[in-house]
Amino acid sequence: MRHIETSHVVKNIIICADDFAVNQSASLGIIHLARLGRISATSAMVLSPRWPQDAALLQPLRGQIDVGLHLDWTSDFAITAGHGVSLGAAMRHAVLGGLDPVQARRVVARQLDLFEAHWHAAPDYVDGHQHVQQFAGIRQALVDELTQRYGRQAPKPYLRISRAPAGLADLKSRVIAWMGANALENIAVHAGFVRARGLFGVYNFGVDPARYATLMRRWLARGPEGAILMCHPAQAAEPGDEIGLARAQEFAYLASPAFAAALAAAQVQVARGGACLSALTG
Repeated sequence: MRHIETSHVVKNIIICADDFAVNQSASLGIIHLARLGRISATSAMVLSPRWPQDAALLQPLRGQIDVGLHLDWTSDFAITAGHGVSLGAAMRHAVLGGLDPVQARRVVARQLDLFEAHWHAAPDYVDGHQHVQQFAGIRQALVDELTQRYGRQAPKPYLRISRAPAGLADLKSRVIAWMGANALENIAVHAGFVRARGLFGVYNFGVDPARYATLMRRWLARGPEGAILMCHPAQAAEPGDEIGLARAQEFAYLASPAFAAALAAAQVQVARGGACLSALTG
């Protein structure tokens, strides 16, 4: 019997480094990983005072990775800006009826203005710091503002839906999704915005390099085509950063040959959103 070889199926996954501009170590680490081809997207915290200078550092990577808006209501930057609240307070507001939609629309518009002012283009996508993009009161304001700005643009920014794919949900990811993943997706579908096919990479930010490597192999094996693998790398832990040690752990692994080997073993291609989401049109 003649042996027939079967081709390997390559799976396209968006690997997104969140929190660009949160601090110097994060921005430099993200840029380094992008140059290595280990990530394909980064989400910018435009309320950070570092955003203007770090956006300039990111310019050489224009067109090579997706650059998105990390919509922010819960960081120290947001509190300084005057609209921010703690994550617990934001969740309570969302559960009890949502943030004021008029104020929310103004906040979304301001952050998009800041993004455009220093990146000189629309975001490739929008997600949210601590997943606030899908909270009640924010999600509709976000899609309304995106529609007004980019509704006739092709392609429009895509949206992160913070819901774990089948087989990768744990308690933390279920709580995140419960805060409005389905509602945001329904609004996005109605408005004609493409959505990524789920979010994974959720864990408790524990510092254990062996466990992180094990989690990564599991995520890569089970994550579906067109989903987002979220990470939070930084070259080093900076003072005052409550997840700084986890950021340094993630950077060390993502920059290592072990991660390259894990990608190859899982037959995963690190892909930009436009390369793997074009089929998701509604």
